Amino acid sequence: MSADTLDTVDASDTARPADTAPPATCHPAVTFTPLAHRRRRAARLASALRRAALALALFAAARLTGLLVLCLWAEHIGRSPYQLLSRTWDSRWYTGIAADGYGHTLHLASGAVHSDLAFFPLYPGLVRAVTTVLPIGGGTAALLLSWAAAAAAAFGIFLLGERLHGRTTAAVLVLLWGLLPHSVVLSLAYTEPLLTAFAAFSLYAVLTGRWLWAGSLAALAGLSRPNGVAIAAAVCVAAAYELFKRRGHAPWRLWASTVVAPLGWGGYVIWVGVRTGDPLGGYFAVQAGWRSRFDFGADNLGNALDVALRPRELASTSTALIIGAAVLLFALLVVDRENRPPLPLLVYTGVLLLIALGGGGYFESKPRFLLPAFPLLLPLACALTKARPRAAIVVIAALAGLSCCYGTYLLTLAPMPL
Repeated sequence: MSADTLDTVDASDTARPADTAPPATCHPAVTFTPLAHRRRRAARLASALRRAALALALFAAARLTGLLVLCLWAEHIGRSPYQLLSRTWDSRWYTGIAADGYGHTLHLASGAVHSDLAFFPLYPGLVRAVTTVLPIGGGTAALLLSWAAAAAAAFGIFLLGERLHGRTTAAVLVLLWGLLPHSVVLSLAYTEPLLTAFAAFSLYAVLTGRWLWAGSLAALAGLSRPNGVAIAAAVCVAAAYELFKRRGHAPWRLWASTVVAPLGWGGYVIWVGVRTGDPLGGYFAVQAGWRSRFDFGADNLGNALDVALRPRELASTSTALIIGAAVLLFALLVVDRENRPPLPLLVYTGVLLLIALGGGGYFESKPRFLLPAFPLLLPLACALTKARPRAAIVVIAALAGLSCCYGTYLLTLAPMPL
């Protein structure tokens, strides 16, 4: 009898008389059919959802409270809450692409050229798919997709937080993400929730060794937003580090993840370049028409100094404070040896921060660009988990009030694009 067979035999069988021994089929080798695999996956998903129920409920309560405050104020000043949520700034570009495809360009008096090629295709493509299947308009479909993506992102963030620091810290992390001052974006027809959802699950796939899933989700993230390249960078760096540890001897899925991860972002950038007649520089020329360029932080530094030297709009001052807080939190992530996150999370967050700080144009939009950088909240989540309950409640209540009021201000009173 082989060793493999011995592993499947119960020890008590050796003491049975031969005439009463059970047939050999009573101890088959352990195998799993496709149906069994699906049932196991469904059971694991159900278990994860049960563990995340409190976190998801807190996240929903945070966002619904913010929506309620916004709707009440909008009605008070005679604005349509639906229009604010589905037709604000970039939302109109996304729904326009979903309805008519690419090809719309605005030539402004200032000389700026705003082309819809600056907007990545996955979100408007999904909006178009939903409107094709369901009898609803583009604005409604865009909102449903954003809200669903925000919920999925919260679930992915919980799974990451639970794996790193336990269930309580994970719930606090999700709640903090839903209470950021600029988290009203999670309720709009914008692409940040979609990117965050793909990024969170891609990072979780990296940490659990599901490399093909990690690369595929990173590719989808890259099709969602320009800064989706951050998750592709994280997957490639993590895979390269793993290959280095294994001296190049690794499963094909690990190699494949490094090829698949950048395909979404790179594919769209090249497509825009080919369409504009400049395969390598066309997309960046389109972005330059929107005053969006990488200037190594010169424009942001000038805006920050301007905020410090003279009175500015509340949104400008808040942006400078949020950027400063983001830099401080990233420094804490790096130097805290006890709670330092794994390399993929550091790379992902670092690239997002680099893009936001190094890119010029639309200073007040920088907090929105940092919204997917949820790992920045890990130090605060760990601190609140260890704090006294009363102190934690006071901090969370203050953040909730700030989030509701500032989000309402951004959509109804702030004069600059979000």
